[in-house]
Amino acid sequence: MALVLHAGKMNKNAYKTLIAAEYSGIKVELAQNFEMGVSNKTPEFLKMNPIGKVPVLETPDGPVFESNAIARYVTRLKADNPLYGSSPIEYGHIEQWIDFASLEIDANIGHWFRPRVGRAVYLPPFEEAAIAALKRALGALNTHLASNTFLVGHSVTLADIVMTCNLYMGFSKLMTKSFTSEFPHVERYFWTMVNQPNFSKILGEVKQTASVPPVPSAKKPTQPKEPAKPKHKDEPKKEVKKEPAKPKEAPVGEEEEAPKPKPKNPLDLLPPSKMILDEWKRLYSNTKTNFREVAIKGISLFLFFFFLKKK
Repeated sequence: MALVLHAGKMNKNAYKTLIAAEYSGIKVELAQNFEMGVSNKTPEFLKMNPIGKVPVLETPDGPVFESNAIARYVTRLKADNPLYGSSPIEYGHIEQWIDFASLEIDANIGHWFRPRVGRAVYLPPFEEAAIAALKRALGALNTHLASNTFLVGHSVTLADIVMTCNLYMGFSKLMTKSFTSEFPHVERYFWTMVNQPNFSKILGEVKQTASVPPVPSAKKPTQPKEPAKPKHKDEPKKEVKKEPAKPKEAPVGEEEEAPKPKPKNPLDLLPPSKMILDEWKRLYSNTKTNFREVAIKGISLFLFFFFLKKK
């Protein structure tokens, strides 16, 4: 059984395996008639990768998913493959740069790219953070490449294949010349890699993007309103007759009771008071001695004359 790679032809993660296969002399075939969004949702595909992500490599011993793992698998099929270096320290450095390419380069390019093409919510602070992190990573890579043609050793390794494929989306979709000119050694490295015969056989002609994808519009397209139906002038308006409201009927077996008169308040029977409240307030405010004695005397005197007058 041949090795079959399930992925689209333009998938940069599939390029890692295909380029590694070219360097290793391993035959890997692309699955025919693969359609993203359709082929990766079939029961057969989900048995190979339950979450439906691509690429997936179908092997005689079972499927392998995750692009870096697939590239490693293909590389190790060849004994003493120079893509894995010639010493334990080179092997360690190759793995180091593979992780760096994935966690620092690819991840931040993805954070910048996906909202720009509508695959995630566009948030300016999030984009600024992604670009800042990407520039930091590119700066570190630029420093390393200032004195190195390749990432590890003096020839192409799997680290260069993974790094170049991850940079590929950035150069072709996001990073314009004005952006990458800040990192001249990264530029030199990338164009050197993509023009290697085994790279160009898979990638074809690579061109750097001239612009960044525009920010997607947040406005939803408005739906056209249906035109109102014209009214015919000849049609007379229908008059709706209103029926007089019927009085509520008492429930069967019950009689309506007449409303009972409200009881009168006993205080309403008293004559209007002639007490001048302001005078009592002045008495309260101006009294410096025991207020209770003076105030009570004032009220008692007022009540005495009030009732005396009534009699």
